[in-house]
Amino acid sequence: MPTQRSADPLTLEVVELIGTVVARYYAEYEEAAAQHSLTGAQARVLGLLALEPMPMRQVAKKLNCEPSNITGIVDRLEVRGLVERRPDPHDRRVKLAAPTEEGASTVRRLRDALEFAREPLAELSVTERTVLRDLLRRMLGADA
Repeated sequence: MPTQRSADPLTLEVVELIGTVVARYYAEYEEAAAQHSLTGAQARVLGLLALEPMPMRQVAKKLNCEPSNITGIVDRLEVRGLVERRPDPHDRRVKLAAPTEEGASTVRRLRDALEFAREPLAELSVTERTVLRDLLRRMLGADA
């Protein structure tokens, strides 16, 4: 059994800062979602689908939740005309969830409303933002 080491003060500070950034981001994201009569989970699913249409199992995997939860969220988004299900062009047995034009427009408005992340990042140079992006990708592994 490996021994548990104490984290050094710098690592502890970085972990705390990351936690603070995540908490502030989620609070602002929830507020922006509510302005569009969406839950945070609905907004996250819609935002993910705006990147690329995908099967609900893949959405569930990316969001680390049960596929049945995603099915319910997609059902509600579909009723509102924000998402549609369509056959996968590579395998017609598979259904992809994809944003409608209104869904894509809603995602753009949601992202435009997120001042917290954009404002401080704008103060960083392109080089600093690139380094930050690369470090975050490295922390998350190859699937980021």
